[in-house]
Amino acid sequence: MTAQADPAELRKFEATAQSWWDENGPLAPLHRLNPVRIAFIRDAALEGASPPGARPLAGLRVLDVGCGGGVLAEPLARLGAEVTGIDLVAASLDAARSHAEAQGLAITYRLTSAETLVAEGARFDVVVASEVIEHVRDQAGFVGVLAALTAADGRLCLTTVNRTWRSFAEAVVGAEYVLGWLPRGTHDWRRFVRPSELATWIRRAGLLVERFEGVGWDGRADSFHTRPDLAVNYMVNARRA
Repeated sequence: MTAQADPAELRKFEATAQSWWDENGPLAPLHRLNPVRIAFIRDAALEGASPPGARPLAGLRVLDVGCGGGVLAEPLARLGAEVTGIDLVAASLDAARSHAEAQGLAITYRLTSAETLVAEGARFDVVVASEVIEHVRDQAGFVGVLAALTAADGRLCLTTVNRTWRSFAEAVVGAEYVLGWLPRGTHDWRRFVRPSELATWIRRAGLLVERFEGVGWDGRADSFHTRPDLAVNYMVNARRA
């Protein structure tokens, strides 16, 4: 167990570990979110340059912290990245390894913490923590650990949920109780993170904030899209100078 990990939060993901690749199951929103967050991470890694060919991330070492069943790690690997995924839920990693093997993808999955990687001296060109920080206890400390794993001139990318009345209405009441997209109790609104808080923690950790991007839901198209509005879901990328 780590200083950031919350046993109660880990138990939530243990309960859904066999559903990671059910695109209509309890983790379906993550699959729908993938195109938006993959594009954001790719653009951050390439500094906004036009991606060359089908494997624009070739040669880059990417760490997916809290990787779960590999829903985000697999598309990053297909883009050419050398991906390492870490998680503290063994059953999720079992699902990740099994699915990656069936897809013929070489992804390194480890049952370990980000703090352990720091102690090992590991560094990555891109560090990703997607929909994770709202589930940890020491959020500022967690950002510091992620920053420590980010190599010189590397990028840190996070996606999370803002702490606003709209996020309570949409991400908690709407997603969990009205639409049933997520199991009830998935989120604790009090742990949602304001962009100003996250920016402060990132800067204190020695990184430069480069871009915030909001994420919205289009019910007619049944898909997520980027938008300037950060009131609910949002993404941020930062750079180590």
